[in-house]
Parts: sequence; C-alpha cells; structure tokens
Amino acid sequence: MITGSKLTIQCLLLAAVVAAGVLLSPAQSGRRQTKVTPAAPVPTPTPEPTPEPKPQSKASELNFLVGIDRLNFETYPITFYDAVLRGCADRLTNASSASVDVSDNLNRGDAVKKARAAKGTYYVIWLQLSGQTMNSSNQGYDQIELEYIVFAAGTAKVVTSGRSYQNSNRTGPVVVGPTTRGSTSGIYREQLLRRAAEEAADRILKALHLTIPSTVPHLSGEATSAG
Repeated sequence: MITGSKLTIQCLLLAAVVAAGVLLSPAQSGRRQTKVTPAAPVPTPTPEPTPEPKPQSKASELNFLVGIDRLNFETYPITFYDAVLRGCADRLTNASSASVDVSDNLNRGDAVKKARAAKGTYYVIWLQLSGQTMNSSNQGYDQIELEYIVFAAGTAKVVTSGRSYQNSNRTGPVVVGPTTRGSTSGIYREQLLRRAAEEAADRILKALHLTIPSTVPHLSGEATSAG
C-alpha cells in the first residue's frame, strides 16, 4: 500500500515528466522542420547599349605619284607613254590600298623636287622610256626599255630603281610569247609596254614590302595582234 508521502512524490515526478514532454515537443518539432530559403529576386534585364556608328575609313595614308618623262632624248609615239603611265598606275591601285596620282610629263628634276616637298608615306615614281627608236628600215620598237626610280618623301632618297622590258628575248620575268604576225603594230606594242609597266609596279610594291593580292593577275590579258 502506497503511503501518502510516496504518493505525493510519485505525483510530483509524473507532473515533472509531463511538463518536460510539453517543453521538449515544440523543440523537437522545430528541429524536424526544414527552413525554406526565400527565392532570389528575378534580375531585371539590362538594356543593350546602342552601338556607336563605326567611323568611316580614313583615306589611305599611302600615296604614290606616278609620272613619266616625255621630253627625254628619245622620241616615241604618244600612245606608248600613255600605255606605260596607265599600266603602272592601274597596277598600283589594284594591288594596294594606296592613293595614286599621275603626272603626264615629269622629268627627273621635278620628281626629286616633288618628293622633297612631300610628307608622310608618299613616294614619287619616275618613269622613262629608253632604247631603240624607229629607224629608217622600220624595224619597230622591240628593244624599248622602261626605267623606273622611286623617291621617298622629305629626303628624295632613292628607295628602289630598275628596268623592265617588253620583248620576249630579254632577261626578266615578263614573258610575252613568240613573235606573231603584226607584232610590230602600235596596238600590240602598247600592250607589251603596258605589261612592262605592270611588272615595274609589282617590283616597286615588293621593294616597299607591300603585299600584292593573289587575285591580281601577274600580267594583263594576252595582246591581240593587228593584221
């Protein structure tokens, strides 16, 4: 039989156990709950900046002046000079980004003066025809040679120089093929001289370490002989 004191002690112990259970229950429940992390805010897209217009390409800083001396000691048809001048200038234009000007009549002294007065990346190319002239036997102009000299801006220093040829028997890179009927005609001769001028332009660009595009033909099309 349980005595009063023991009963009292048991009641107190039971009350303590019940109270402890009540206190531990929220704590245990809290440990079992998973803390939910709040979702990150969706970033607002940043508007793309308006692209600035690209500046227009500046004019080429490389410049050539191509001139030919028509008043030297030799005398040739006017069309020969024109073919040489245009052949050299056109090749320089097509094979580089340079700005090319021409002078229809430029002697060597004037070429030097223009080079000394020039500034920047500027070159004066002086051209001159020399060699055979038409003789009394009317043998043609097979031995005409094209001389070229390139002067640098400011100092008129000779950057490069040389000769280019137009006949198939000379030593050089331009091969025009065998002689055909009518090869002494003016049109055919002009084409050969133009080729010599194109070759001179190619040599000048290489001497100045300028790249010649592979799309540029080494020579112009075949000349057509006149009957």
